[in-house]
Amino acid sequence: MRGLRTASNFKTANVSRRINNLSKIYEGGKKALDCVSITLNQGEVFGFLGPNGAGKTTAVKLLSGMLTPTEGSCALFGVNPAKAPEKAHAMSGVVTEHAQMYDNLTGIQNLVFYGSGFGLGRLESKERGIRLLEQLELSEAADKKLSAYSTGMRQRLSLARALIHEPEILFLDEPTSGLDPESAQNVHAMIRSLAREKGITVFLCTHQLRYAQEICTRYGLLSSGKLLADGTLEELRSRLCSETRVSLKATDVPGGLPLTRTGNQEYELAVSSQEEIPALVRRIVEAGGDIYHVSSSLPSLEDIYFALTAAGSGSRQTFTGSR
Repeated sequence: MRGLRTASNFKTANVSRRINNLSKIYEGGKKALDCVSITLNQGEVFGFLGPNGAGKTTAVKLLSGMLTPTEGSCALFGVNPAKAPEKAHAMSGVVTEHAQMYDNLTGIQNLVFYGSGFGLGRLESKERGIRLLEQLELSEAADKKLSAYSTGMRQRLSLARALIHEPEILFLDEPTSGLDPESAQNVHAMIRSLAREKGITVFLCTHQLRYAQEICTRYGLLSSGKLLADGTLEELRSRLCSETRVSLKATDVPGGLPLTRTGNQEYELAVSSQEEIPALVRRIVEAGGDIYHVSSSLPSLEDIYFALTAAGSGSRQTFTGSR
């Protein structure tokens, strides 16, 4: 049986995963993806983020060889999915929001069946399947037919199916859809482990920006098929939304300060750096005010996305130091 791939023995670690000016126009003229260019790195969880209809699922289908681009190209581990979809399929694992599997087969039978499609023997497929079902807390349902699975159980089995052949790149389209919070956290931990310990590149599509901020290491922000910006959270903050938001609870606040009242004795303002906060507090206290609470927060991924779309930016932002 082949051993599990680790970051140290990952043979294609230095092979480019580059997407160049990728576009897709469907019949009728709808442009689902418009000149998207990004580079994916080994062992990262890349969040491809945007609302429903932004082009995320189309991107997954293009990158995994399910669709042919109208323009542009991509190379994943030296393979062009449009020219060699079979090779792209062999090195990819794909999880969609509505996974298609066989209701008349049990969980483990589904995994053995899909493993055979990747050239795995029955014994090896079963051993891997049992291990994956255990990791995804589905061991007790291994011998139950899929027709008895809940939506969340199906989603977890879909992830196991995508991992049965130990892919080099994993495409996840809303992977926690239908999962309860505990199962979702388990899947989060597994995704991080796959990237960090196995060197798998994870391309994660979601419209849930808070969830993406927790799990992804780099981001691409998408709107109406266009890539607005990409980079790490720190890079996005420094380029697009660098202000720190300060929240205060105070009484007898003097006038003349750029504060916005948000509630009873509650105020907010934005500062360019946290170094400005002590001077602000001192000014309020010296003027006779009483401060009961001060907190600060950096812009979230959600803040950055909405700042971008509110500005009506249709052009990609590039980031110094972006990998």
